[in-house]
Amino acid sequence: MLSNRFTRRTALSAAALLLGTSALAGCAGENATAANADKTLSIDFATYNPLSLVLKEKGWLDEAAKESGVSVEWIQSAGSNKANEALRADAIDVGSTAGSAALLARSNGSPIKTIALYSQPEWAALVIGKDSKISSVKDLKGKTVAATKGTDPYFFLLQSLEEAGLSEDDIKLQNLQHADGRTALANGSIDAWSGLDPIMAAAEEDGASLVYRNLDFNTYGALNAREDFIEESPELAQLVVDSYEKARAWATENPEETAEILADVAGLEPEVATTVIEERSNLDVPAAPSEKYTSVLLNIGPTLVASGDVSKQESVDEALATLVDDQFATQADATKISGE
Repeated sequence: MLSNRFTRRTALSAAALLLGTSALAGCAGENATAANADKTLSIDFATYNPLSLVLKEKGWLDEAAKESGVSVEWIQSAGSNKANEALRADAIDVGSTAGSAALLARSNGSPIKTIALYSQPEWAALVIGKDSKISSVKDLKGKTVAATKGTDPYFFLLQSLEEAGLSEDDIKLQNLQHADGRTALANGSIDAWSGLDPIMAAAEEDGASLVYRNLDFNTYGALNAREDFIEESPELAQLVVDSYEKARAWATENPEETAEILADVAGLEPEVATTVIEERSNLDVPAAPSEKYTSVLLNIGPTLVASGDVSKQESVDEALATLVDDQFATQADATKISGE
């Protein structure tokens, strides 16, 4: 998180009184760096967000922030729900979630804004074990199904059930973190799992299969920032988005190396990571959250209310109307970030 919030305005005023306008202009860079001393930008990285892994590996954001006297603290998110918890607790300034999870958080009062998109993936599907006789979503009736509440796989499950004429009441839901869901499926303690890549792809390598897929039920990967961070440190928010654009350009041009980075961080076989990056991750999307993004979230809004995750539709509508802040993404410039 940002501690010792920026005091640039005060520092500049004092300098102007002592040195005059021309002298101030000459030392502005030095003053900014000094004012930012001991400041920390806390940002997450996650295996479901390959651009965050590239950015952390390459060190571009760290170097760019260092030039302004800011250090970067990387904190791993195990799922959208964990990223949202960290944002709400002010443990991170910027975090990556699914779009549905961002909408859920803001609908329930979390002071976050989506400042950029990092992917448009097919990262969630319904997964069954290798010996399962389940062949359709309807077969889940009365079965035990694991999902991580507050994440895209959970909302994928709810939408899939509704499409099949079922509801959450027709299954026995186990709220497990993504990795624990995979373990439960492997040891036979659940009948199905609403999975998340890259863990889901690794489960397939072990014999699991995807019983139901639907790209339309997957929402975008959203980069979210706390409102106080945006207001107090807009230059750092811009730096983050610019750095993400550099990571996006590099990952798009280097999918094999991106897969290698994912494999190393997530402990995956290279083939599994390649499947995730080349077949189920669409990283080459516009950074600015567009009407397409909000349209996808509009469709999932009623599901948030029907599931009881949000108390009323009005909260969802208000959240959707205020969730996006595209000022940084619309002027993102990867060329401002140095490094190869």
